[in-house]
Amino acid sequence: MMSIWLKLSSLLMGVAIFAIGFGIIYGILYYIGMDVGALALLIILLPIFIIMDVLQWLFGPYIIGTVYKTHKLQPTDAEYTMLSSIVADVARNNNVRTPEIYIAEVDIPNAFAYGSPLAGRRIAVTRGLLRILDPEEIKAVIGHEMGHLRHKDVEMLLAIGLIPTIIFYFGYTLIFSGERSRNAGGILVLALVAMAASFLFRFLILAFNRMRESYADVNSALTVDGGAEKLQTALAKIVAATGRTGHYFRRRRNSPSSSMTEMLFFSNPNESVNEDYRKLIEEWKNARVSVFADFFSDHPHPAKRIQRLEKLKMQESGLKIE
Repeated sequence: MMSIWLKLSSLLMGVAIFAIGFGIIYGILYYIGMDVGALALLIILLPIFIIMDVLQWLFGPYIIGTVYKTHKLQPTDAEYTMLSSIVADVARNNNVRTPEIYIAEVDIPNAFAYGSPLAGRRIAVTRGLLRILDPEEIKAVIGHEMGHLRHKDVEMLLAIGLIPTIIFYFGYTLIFSGERSRNAGGILVLALVAMAASFLFRFLILAFNRMRESYADVNSALTVDGGAEKLQTALAKIVAATGRTGHYFRRRRNSPSSSMTEMLFFSNPNESVNEDYRKLIEEWKNARVSVFADFFSDHPHPAKRIQRLEKLKMQESGLKIE
């Protein structure tokens, strides 16, 4: 039931984002319909934005590979047998083709799914993650990342992320179109409203991304044996490995602007998991988290993730893949 709800909610939000975005674009075009100069610029810009977005999608994996120093897992790598077996098993449970496995030579504990028609589907695991998680926890993390590939989250987020960019440059173009003499005041106001709307749209996209992350968590719980519990411990260990658990909770209580992304990407390469992660899990299970705690983040607050996974653990064991 939770999987179905998350799937429908995120799909409805995606449709709503598209509808509102193109409603705004249509309103701008309707208002400036007689403004030939501005309209011509907009018609020229639209395919340029689409082409840039497609190019980012096609070549993004190669850029990511450079930034994260990734290399394809080889039979000579020490982790080959374990990771190959884990990824193949999780892919089989998800009824998808096994993606290529990459190792990221960074100490930050993390894993991520990415890919394109040129690069193929990929899952990368960092050295930091391999160092602090056991094989069953890694399997749960792979189940999460496999959910992103299975649900086509990369493609969906690229498509939806294009909307605020288009709206912003529509407004930007109106300001500098040079065709505002007939109704300069109205056009200027419309341009400023469009640029402000593009900024507000990004909060909708963050909310959409948080839903997809939750959906990927549920995917791990449903497709990996013991996935819900193992993903809980994996998340707690990743946070503990940063050595900033107290700092994280203070920031969450005092400022809703801290990012889950920042939390996951802030670590000391020489630091071990020196916190009792089980106590951390129990703290999250009982935490009362504000609905605005992760408002500025692209990931749900970890307490929300732990509590959702706990509900899945309590459900009957015969759950089906949605």
